Amino acid sequence: MRVFAAVLPPAGALAELGAAVDALHALPGAEALRWTSRPGWHFTLAFMGEVDDGLLPDLHARLARAARRTAPFGLRLHGAGHFGPRALWTGAAGDLDALRRLAERADAAARRAGIPMEEHRRYQPHLTIARARGEGAPLAPFLAALDGFEGTRWEVGELALVRSNLPVSGVAGEQPRYETVEAWPLEGGVRGGEGRIEPSG
Repeated sequence: MRVFAAVLPPAGALAELGAAVDALHALPGAEALRWTSRPGWHFTLAFMGEVDDGLLPDLHARLARAARRTAPFGLRLHGAGHFGPRALWTGAAGDLDALRRLAERADAAARRAGIPMEEHRRYQPHLTIARARGEGAPLAPFLAALDGFEGTRWEVGELALVRSNLPVSGVAGEQPRYETVEAWPLEGGVRGGEGRIEPSG
């Protein structure tokens, strides 16, 4: 199955972002963007791609261990960013060190479970809200409108493994469907592991 590790913001945080994104739809050029589906909004920690079923038990065990080593931490949706002219996203603020540590542990868990991963890069938290159609679109108006966005703080309490179901109908504009395969509570503060930064394994 095609999977990734993720942090899933709660419904209240997504509703706040949704209200801000709805306002972006009225801006000139909005029709040149393909807006992502709200049920799929998430922060990817480690993208694994197609994973053989035989690797899943070890992956689950290693992700569970990564979650046990990580204490719950505060986060909020924040501001705007982009990747070239093709992707518009909102970022995160709060305990970014803890978020990056969790991403590193999820990446290490996947590698040690035998999953081929892309070259490791410094983690950039982002929640994609739109992608450009064709060659790209002028994103400056959307970045400016979303720049001051500040969501309400919430506590990240779970590490999720999410399955991505790619569109199969051929209908233009169909979005991928995401389903949580399993989620593990962050327990570092409960079991005395807070502050331990070794990767999962």
